[in-house]
Amino acid sequence: MATPRVAAGALFFDESGRVLLVKPAYKHGWDIPGGYVEPGESPRAACNREVREELGIAVNAGSLLVVDWAPADEEGDKMLFVFDAGELDTRTREEIRFSDGELTESRFVARDNLAEFVPARLFRRLSTAIDAKHLSKTAYAEHGVLPGPSPQGNY
Repeated sequence: MATPRVAAGALFFDESGRVLLVKPAYKHGWDIPGGYVEPGESPRAACNREVREELGIAVNAGSLLVVDWAPADEEGDKMLFVFDAGELDTRTREEIRFSDGELTESRFVARDNLAEFVPARLFRRLSTAIDAKHLSKTAYAEHGVLPGPSPQGNY
């Protein structure tokens, strides 16, 4: 029986449609807010908890945008969930605090520039999630890519 590591992340946007990225203190590059699911915790609850811990703001994650089967050589099997966290208004952005020390900064990045900030595997996952949001669908991906002959058929 497979026992993958499970993580969940929040996809936030600003009023221009740019994606919120965060800079973890413990690894190179940028990411989206989120983290590993704890035993007995749902992926959505983990997403909400991680945002609260990492950014100091409360979120009620919305629709599931993508489930990504993305095993990693150093970590084994992984299932990654990305939830739509909506648009962050100016007031909420001003409330962001990096109180737990995991993150050092945040910024909004246009979709066309995401590949400059995140690893290729995360870029693929975010691109799939953004497409799913625009189509109001949920996507299943493997390594961030929609499997099968027709991308529209996997939403």
